Amino acid sequence: MSKRDLTIDDLRRLLLVAAGDSDVADLHGDIADVRFEALGYDSIALLETASLIERDFGVKVGDDIAGADTPREFLAQVNAAVGAP
Repeated sequence: MSKRDLTIDDLRRLLLVAAGDSDVADLHGDIADVRFEALGYDSIALLETASLIERDFGVKVGDDIAGADTPREFLAQVNAAVGAP
C-alpha cells in the first residue's frame, strides 16, 4: 500500500477493530482532542492499533505511540513516521 497520511476516519476504523467487542465510547464527532482514557482506550489498545497501522499501511510507528494522549497526538506521530524516509 502506498504511504499516505492517516486520517481521523482511518483512526476511528482502526480503533474499533483493535477494541473488538469491548464497550468503548462513541467515536463519532470531534474526538481529536479527547483523551484516549475518556474514549475507553488504554496503552494496550493503542499498541494493537499501531500494529494494525503497520500491517495495513506499511508504516513502522514504534512502541512509543502508546504514550499518545489524544487521537490528534497519535495521528501526528503516525503521520510523522509516514513522512520519514
